[in-house]
Amino acid sequence: MIRPALNNIVRLLLAPACAACGDELARPIESPVCGACWRQVARVGAPWCARCGDELERWAEAERECARCRQHPPKFHLARSAGRYDGTLRDVIHAFKYDKRRVLAEPLGRMMRESGADLLQDADAAVPVPLHPIRAVRRGFNQADDLARQLGLPVWRVLRRRRHGPPQAGLPASSRLRNLDAAFGVSVGWALAARARHRALEARTVVLVDDVMTTGATVDACSAVLLANGVRSVRVLTAARAVTARPIPPRPPQFPSARPRR
Repeated sequence: MIRPALNNIVRLLLAPACAACGDELARPIESPVCGACWRQVARVGAPWCARCGDELERWAEAERECARCRQHPPKFHLARSAGRYDGTLRDVIHAFKYDKRRVLAEPLGRMMRESGADLLQDADAAVPVPLHPIRAVRRGFNQADDLARQLGLPVWRVLRRRRHGPPQAGLPASSRLRNLDAAFGVSVGWALAARARHRALEARTVVLVDDVMTTGATVDACSAVLLANGVRSVRVLTAARAVTARPIPPRPPQFPSARPRR
């Protein structure tokens, strides 16, 4: 009885709107996004690349690597994402990231746990993609860190961003690699502590966490640093990804397996 009453009071006094569609929220104390919008989130659909998790155009290519991964093999072992970075999910992530609706980390994390269950199962830790300290101060939080804390793994803040460049989202694909040149390194505190623990990263399997994967340049640069510091395998899990394939006819909902077949 208390929860419905609180919802009614908040609706009466504030009339809060859904962060995605703008309609008035029926249960504002539960989520800043309405139930209808959550149901409209488009999941990454099969068939998908066995390596990077991008959608493929033809079912005949299912469980194979996409052309991009074959031509330029990524440093990470595999990557998976909970949903497509368009429509409602794009609005939700913008609300989380830029409007500081940090409560959205919990439902986004739940989606990530569902779609990346196999990927998370035997991993040693979650490693959030870092923000440069200047950007972290301006934003007030690191969205990747908030998501990493939802995954049920120890969170290792191993990486640091050494160079403060323009946001990747504002750059064309051709400029993203140059923007990330030598941008990441191992955090100073972790490096010092790791010496005392005899290279704590050695032979570990870690899950690299970010909010959105587009070209994969950021997670690939981070993966290279982790592998260079002894990590055995890097898996990538994001809340959303920009897909390159055309829309695929609807099929029964399912989640991509985290392990490519050999």
